[in-house]
Amino acid sequence: MAWRDLNVTGSFDTVARRQTLFDVLARSAARSADKLAIACGDTEWSYRQLVDIVEEIAAGLTIQGIGPGDRVAVLSRNSHWFMAVRFAVLRAGGIFVPINFMLVEDEVAYILEYAGVKTLFVDESCSIAGLAAAKRSGVTHLYGLPDPFDRADISGVQSLSSLRGTDGVPVALDQLDGRQIAQIIYTSGTESRPKGAMLSHDAIIWQFQTCIVDCDWRADVKALHALPLFHCAQLDAFLGPSLNVGGSNWIVSAPDPAVILPTIEQHRLTSFFAPPTVWIALLRSPLFDQYDLSSLTHGYYGASIMPVEIIREISDRLPGIRLWNCYGQTEIAPVAVVLQPEDQVRKAGAAGRPGLHVETRLVDDDMRDVKPGEVGEIVHRSPQLLTGYWNDPERTAEAFAGGWFHSGDLGVIDDEGYITVVDRKKDMIKSGGENVASREVEEVIYSHPSVSEVAVIGLPHPEWIEMVSAFIVPRAGETIDDAALIAWCRERLAGFKSPKKIFVVPALPKNASGKIMKRELRAKMGSL
Repeated sequence: MAWRDLNVTGSFDTVARRQTLFDVLARSAARSADKLAIACGDTEWSYRQLVDIVEEIAAGLTIQGIGPGDRVAVLSRNSHWFMAVRFAVLRAGGIFVPINFMLVEDEVAYILEYAGVKTLFVDESCSIAGLAAAKRSGVTHLYGLPDPFDRADISGVQSLSSLRGTDGVPVALDQLDGRQIAQIIYTSGTESRPKGAMLSHDAIIWQFQTCIVDCDWRADVKALHALPLFHCAQLDAFLGPSLNVGGSNWIVSAPDPAVILPTIEQHRLTSFFAPPTVWIALLRSPLFDQYDLSSLTHGYYGASIMPVEIIREISDRLPGIRLWNCYGQTEIAPVAVVLQPEDQVRKAGAAGRPGLHVETRLVDDDMRDVKPGEVGEIVHRSPQLLTGYWNDPERTAEAFAGGWFHSGDLGVIDDEGYITVVDRKKDMIKSGGENVASREVEEVIYSHPSVSEVAVIGLPHPEWIEMVSAFIVPRAGETIDDAALIAWCRERLAGFKSPKKIFVVPALPKNASGKIMKRELRAKMGSL
C-alpha cells in the first residue's frame, strides 16, 4: 500500500509516536486488508481499497493547494464518498468541516465564511443551498459527490474523479501530528449563531478508546450507520470506533424503517445506533415484524433519555439485544457518560457513569461538588475535550473556567455515581436527535413585524421527544397567524429548528430582573 512506502524525514521521536486518524485507519488496513470496511448501496470497499482511495483523493487535494490547517467542508447526505473525503482531508493535513445538510443557505454561508473554507464538497441533494452559499462565501473549489450533477444550470463544479489518478503526493506523514486540529464541528449553543468546536486527532482517538471499552466494540462487528454523518455521534462515537477495531460497516442515507429493517436482515447486522425517536419509529413500523432482526446484539441510543416502557418493549421484541445509553456533547468528541446494559431498567432515566477517559463532577456556581441528589452543573476533564472554539477565545475561556469544561447541563448524581441529566443550563432543545438553540430561533421570530416578545422552549413530544415551541406576545393591534408564522420561520431556518407549535399569550413570566422564566412556561404546559 502506498501509505506504507512513504519516506519520513522528521525527528525520530515524533515520527515513531505519530498517531492520527489516518494512522488509525491505515493500521486497521494493515491488520485486515481484504476485510469489508464500508458498504453503501452497491459499493463495497475493503480496508485496502478504502485506504488507497483516500490516498488518491488526498494527493489531488494536495495539488489543489490543500495542506496542514486548511479547512475543507462537506455538505452531503450519508455515503461511502463522505467517509473517503473525510479521511482524505485528514491525510492531506487539512481540517474537516462537516455541515448539517438540513441548513438553509444563510446558515451554510455563515459556517463557510466564519471557518474560512475555500474547498467544498457537495452532493446534489444539497446543491441549491450549498452552491448559493459557496458563491457568496469565497469558496474557490467546488466538487460534486461523487461527480458533477446532471443539471444544466450548475457550472464550476468539478468531478471528484478529477482528484484521483493525479501525479500528486500527499503531505509527508511526518508533517502530521495528533495534536493538530482534525475537524471543526459547528454546534448550537444558547447564542444566536453556532460555534465551531475544534477537535484534535488525539481528542477523537481518545474518545474512540472510551467507546471501544465502554460500548463493547469488537472486530467482528457488523454495524449499520443510518444517522447523519455530519454529526459527531454517528461519525465518531460509532463509525470511528468500528473502523478502529476493524469492523465492517453499512452506510445508508437516512434512518428510514423501510431501509433499516431489510438491511439488518439481509446482512445479518449486529450493531445499530439511533436516538429514541428512531427506535420508536422502528417499533411502530408495520414492517418491524416482517423481518428477522435476531442478529442484532448491540443497540445504542443517545441525544435524549429512552422511556423505560420503550426499553422494555425493545427487550421483549428483540430478546438478543443489549442496550447502551451514550451521553455527551460535541465538545468532548462526543461520548462522556455511558449507561451499561445491565443498568437500563435498574437506573432508568440515568445517563450513566463517566467513560474510560473522562472525569466528571457535578458542581455549584462556586465549583464545589454538590451532594448526591442535589442539582449541579456537569463538568468534565478529559483528553477527549475540544482544543477550543474556532476564533472565539472568550467563549473558550468561559467554557474552561476553573480548569474544567462546563457542559451547560444540570444533573444529579446518586450514591453509586450514576448521573441523571435534569435540565440544560444552556437552554438547549433536543428535537429528533438534533440540537436547537432557542436563542437562534427567538432572534428569527423577533424579526417578524407582528411579534413583540417571544420565548422558545422544548415541550415533550411522543415522536420527537422534544418539540420546538414558541410563546409569542403580539405587538399591539397585531394578530398572529400560526401557520403563516411557522412557514415564515422555515424560510429562514432549517426545518428541525423551526417551531412546530405556536402559543399566543398576553405576557411572558419574568423575574424581578426582567429575565423570562422559561421554567414557569414548562411547568404551566405540564399542568394543562
